Amino acid sequence: FERQPLMETLANVNALLERKPAAHGCTNQIFSFLPSKAGVGTSTIALNVSAALARQADTRTMLADFDLNSGMMRFMLKLQNEFSVVDAVERSLEVDENLWPQLVTPFERLEVLHAGRINPGLRIEATQIRALVGFMRRNYDALCFDLSGNMERYSIELMQESKRVLLVCTPEVPSLHLAREKVNFLRTLDLDSRVSVVLNRWHKKCLFSKDQVEELLGMPVWKTLPNDYIRVNQALHAAKWIDPDSALGKSFDEIAQTLLERRPPAPAERHKFLEYFAVSNRVVHSE
Repeated sequence: FERQPLMETLANVNALLERKPAAHGCTNQIFSFLPSKAGVGTSTIALNVSAALARQADTRTMLADFDLNSGMMRFMLKLQNEFSVVDAVERSLEVDENLWPQLVTPFERLEVLHAGRINPGLRIEATQIRALVGFMRRNYDALCFDLSGNMERYSIELMQESKRVLLVCTPEVPSLHLAREKVNFLRTLDLDSRVSVVLNRWHKKCLFSKDQVEELLGMPVWKTLPNDYIRVNQALHAAKWIDPDSALGKSFDEIAQTLLERRPPAPAERHKFLEYFAVSNRVVHSE
């Protein structure tokens, strides 16, 4: 290329950009799912809330499994994609719209990035996390991160990027003890204001009342979810999420709408029974 025409072209492009700057949408709807301990049902909740978010109008949703010690999404959904979150992290500085579809797996309306094989020794740098999350934020309306609960440095980076951290616990002594420890730790990082406690497998005959759980944790219980062992295992066997029309499925929809700060549609107004027998007040004139 000759220098003068090239410089004139670049000047024209620059002038066009100044008149109409390029705009990139960037979502802030980022939610991390943090277990108090292993086995409290966090991955089940993360999957079903993500699916509920994806069912909302105009909400392209990504679920990324960042539990590199024992990530469950690949197994729960029987995913066959050989690429994982590890590949996405390693290529975070070069990822684009051509590479990304190879890394993720579409699952109905939801897109999933599984954790791959167990890789606890993987070192993830903060710059890699920021680059990867930045790409996701530009391409999705909602992001969900399923974390291990081991408080790795990259997990803290993800929680700092999150609008809300859903701390999942069950009404049992070990789970509540570790939930309180995590709340206290997150408080030292000024992240406690983003924490919302989800009390899973809740029933009226639990050893601790909801008030006692709140007193122990030093913060309110945001949502309670019932124990539906059979339905959870049926969904796991079918490699699907829980039926949205079930009681538990409706709870996940409610959580999704709350996270997006959307109100559920108002029920249609029903006429009172006696209104069907009301007589019109208009005067009828006989000819």
